[in-house]
Amino acid sequence: MSKISVLVVDDATFIRDLVKKGLRDNFPGIQTEDAVNGRKAQQMLARQSFDLILCDWEMPEMSGLELLSWCREQDEHKSTPFIMVTSRGDKENVVQAIQAGVSDFIGKPFSNEQLITKVKKALSRVGKLQALLSSAPPKMLSTGAYANDSLAALTGGKAAVVKTPNPTPRAAAPGAAPRAASKAAGSAPSGRGQGQLRLSSGDVMPCVIKAISLKEALLVVRRGDPLPQVLDSAVLDLEQGEAAETARLNGYLHAVAAFEPRPDSDWLQLSFRFVDQDPQKLDYISRLIARGTAQKHFSPGA
Repeated sequence: MSKISVLVVDDATFIRDLVKKGLRDNFPGIQTEDAVNGRKAQQMLARQSFDLILCDWEMPEMSGLELLSWCREQDEHKSTPFIMVTSRGDKENVVQAIQAGVSDFIGKPFSNEQLITKVKKALSRVGKLQALLSSAPPKMLSTGAYANDSLAALTGGKAAVVKTPNPTPRAAAPGAAPRAASKAAGSAPSGRGQGQLRLSSGDVMPCVIKAISLKEALLVVRRGDPLPQVLDSAVLDLEQGEAAETARLNGYLHAVAAFEPRPDSDWLQLSFRFVDQDPQKLDYISRLIARGTAQKHFSPGA
């Protein structure tokens, strides 16, 4: 079976080395090449094709977004998985990259597990996952364990999520709807409301809503495996009132952190940013805030 080839593009040497090492440690047979900026990567791509491109956003001579746009205009690269490795998590940047044809994001700083998970997901979509897995050590294939996972070390990495039959979250207008899942969130920290977060992987995480604004919600969830990842798309189901009215709000994870300042914390704090512009949904959030279900004065993080 042919080997998987990956092009790593970043103007920071240590980032290129970190990514290449993470790939080689988990998939010893993988082939990696690197470029110091988009222009160099463009020259390499003009000569050869790769199975996957991992690219920084901000680089001299040619940015990651410019390289992505160029790739999508080339017949030989228009379907190549392209993962943006970036610290840009604002909605405008995410939308811009999606419109240009990005396959996925990895937020900086990232853990080794996040890197490997994103790579596996991207190659699975184009039918090349088996070729990638054929180069992985048997132990890693059977256990799904990866080394040097700083986020898992911080949170303990215990499982506390359930699988939903539908792997793809779907948007829906707010209104009367049956409760999609149990409201039980274990012995979660107290908050101003509760709901559930449905990840793009299909996992469902009951959550406590600590604060909310028209742009962002601050959530607390029990740590799980797989861990939620920065820039992952998701749907937040918010419940309100005794009538079980539920709004399903589309967005992405802007930040993930331990809820308590200790390594064995059972809880994660998530910053979930909304992307919906539906007036009906915005009105729902406004009513949610007005009724005191969530804090009224919450400023989204930078």
